[in-house]
Amino acid sequence: MANFAEYIKESYTELTEKVTWPTWGELQNSAIITLVASLIIALIIFAMDESAGNLIKLIYKSFV
Repeated sequence: MANFAEYIKESYTELTEKVTWPTWGELQNSAIITLVASLIIALIIFAMDESAGNLIKLIYKSFV
């Protein structure tokens, strides 16, 4: 049990004294970059899905 208590103390010390936390501005910039990247990836996947769907429809129409 003493090892666990020591672990908790060391973890708290590391989080409060050794970790460099981002500023509010850095956090906002990272969030905006993540949002933009997610939207771009979503649009690429949407375009690929629509293209594949249209290709499959074209193939089905040629066999009917």
